[in-house]
Amino acid sequence: MAAYTTIDDPEAYFQVKLYTGDGSTPSITLDGDTDMQPDLVWIKNRDEADSHCLFDSVRGATKVLHSDNYIAEVTDADTLTSFDSDGFALGADVKVNTDTEAYVAWNWKAGTAFSNDASATSIGDIDSSGSTSTTAGFSIVQWVGTGSNAGIKHGLSTKPSMIITKPTGAIGSFYTYHKSPDATDFLKLNDTDATADNATIWNDTEPTTSIFTTGTAFDSGRTFIAYCFAEKQGYSKIGSYTGNGDADGTFVYTGFRPAWVMVKRTDDVDYWYMFDNKRDPDNVMEMKLEANTSDAEYTSVDWLDFTSNGFKWRYTGGGVNGSGSSFIYMAFAEAPFVNSNGVPCNAR
Repeated sequence: MAAYTTIDDPEAYFQVKLYTGDGSTPSITLDGDTDMQPDLVWIKNRDEADSHCLFDSVRGATKVLHSDNYIAEVTDADTLTSFDSDGFALGADVKVNTDTEAYVAWNWKAGTAFSNDASATSIGDIDSSGSTSTTAGFSIVQWVGTGSNAGIKHGLSTKPSMIITKPTGAIGSFYTYHKSPDATDFLKLNDTDATADNATIWNDTEPTTSIFTTGTAFDSGRTFIAYCFAEKQGYSKIGSYTGNGDADGTFVYTGFRPAWVMVKRTDDVDYWYMFDNKRDPDNVMEMKLEANTSDAEYTSVDWLDFTSNGFKWRYTGGGVNGSGSSFIYMAFAEAPFVNSNGVPCNAR
C-alpha cells in the first residue's frame, strides 16, 4: 500500500502539549501551525501520582473522568474550564495545574456535531449524539443504555478500530474494543487485565461503518460516553504485533513518524504504556506513563525509537516486547511518511 495521506498536517487533528502549572487560571495554547479547538483533552501530571483527567466537549468542560479509576464522572469547576479555539483554559485544581509541576495534555479534534434518532433513521437501536471528524476518524458518542443488545451510531463513515467506553454517572470500567483480536473479547483501559471473552460487552458483534454494538453489560438508564477511533492512512494506525524479547526489538510499521503511541499486552496482565514525541523528543525514548495508573512519569529505561515510518522497541521486557507475547497499539502521527505531494518526512 502506498505511503500517502490525505492529512498533511496531523497537528490540525491531534497534538501533544507540554505545560508547567502555575496554580492560577491559565489559558493553554496549542503549538501547531493550524489552530485546533480540541474536543478530547487528556491531561496527566508528570511529576506526581495524580490521576489522569479526561475532558470532552460532548459532556462539557469541568466534567472529569479518570482512566486509572472506575469512579463516576466528577464535576470540578476548578479543572478544565473551557475548550478554546486554539487550546483550553484551566482552573487551579492540583491534578491539572499545580504550581511549578510538569504536565502533558493529549488533544484530539472532532468538531462536527451529530445526533441520531434511531427510530427515524433506522440506524442502530438507541438514540445517540456527539461530535465527529470523518476526516480524522475520531468521534465522541453519548447515549443512554437499555440493558439490552443494541446498535449505536458512532458518527464515522468507516469502521472504528478502537472504542473506549465509560458510564459517566456511575461506577464502571472503561470497556475497550480493539480490532485485534475481535469483538468477542474486551479490555479495560483502567485495568491491567488480559483480553477476555464476554458476549455481554460487545454482543460478539463487530462494528460496522455506521454503528457499534453493545451488550447487556451496558445498564438500562445509565448515560455512557464512547471515544471511537478509525484508522486513517498516514495519520493514525491501530494494530497488533508480536514481541521478540530483544534489544534489537520488534519494528512496527505505521506509515508515519509517530507523535503518540499507546501499547497494551493482551495475552497476560500488564499496563497500558504511553509514549509521545514532546516529552521525549529524541531517540532512544525513556519517558513512560501508564493510562491505568496515577503513577508519575518513569524515566529510567530505554524503551523505544520513533522512526520516520513507525516505532522500534529497544526494551526487552514483557510489557511491551516480551518474546512471543501479543500486543495491541494505537498511534497518531507527527508527520506522514510521505505526504500527499509525494514528499517524505525525515527521521528524528
